[in-house]
This record gives sequence, C-alpha cells and structure tokens, in this order.
Amino acid sequence: EVQLVESGETSVQAGGSLKLSCAGSGFAFDNYYMAWYRQAPAPGTNCDLVSTIKSDGTTYYSDLVKGRFTISRGDAKNTVYLQMNNLKPDDTGVYYCGVTRLSAILSLGVCGSYGMDYWGKGTLVTISS
Repeated sequence: EVQLVESGETSVQAGGSLKLSCAGSGFAFDNYYMAWYRQAPAPGTNCDLVSTIKSDGTTYYSDLVKGRFTISRGDAKNTVYLQMNNLKPDDTGVYYCGVTRLSAILSLGVCGSYGMDYWGKGTLVTISS
C-alpha cells in the first residue's frame, strides 16, 4: 500500500518559518517527482503547485515562493521536506504532498484526487498576521 504522510509544525506568525515533511512508502519508481501543492481555505481556490523535486534532484518553485521555500530530500529518497521561511498570511492553506511519474501540473481544481499518482492527506498550515 502506498502512503504519503505529511507532518511538521503547522502554525506561526508572519515572518516566521516552518518545515514540513512527507514520508513516502510503498512505491518504487525509477524516475519521479515529489511535489508540494497547497490549497487556500477560501472556497473556489485552486490547488496550486508550490514546489517539486525530481528523482535526479532537479527542483522547481512557483514564483510565489521562490527565494523563501526550499525543497529537499532526505536520506530515504521517498522522503521530502519543505522548508518555508519568511511566511506570509497568503501562505495559509492545506499543504499536500504528492508523487508523480510525469511532470507535475501547475494548477489543479482540487488537491488530492487527480493529477498525481499518489497524494498525502494534507496538513493545514496557518500563518497569522
């Protein structure tokens, strides 16, 4: 059974830092992307790609987080981290970890149901002003 489990501290004041972890198990792809998406709590918002890291170490960041967030992998290749610095209230949302054998899609209607081979359940990150 494939599992992706997100964890980490999930609330901080604006300007602070948080680190999310995603521990994956049960899958073994030769080439794949591990990704972080987020969906803001307001109704009608999209599920937006935050960052990806490919199995070869190549990274991608959305313009909204570039320079503030850092994605990395653990010693266990199926583990991925998201270090988030200089957080803003607009960073508030449910953060989802996913894995895909294809390139990650920049924006989805909803996180957790399509667009990735596997999804975590998501974790709510709250940035207070």
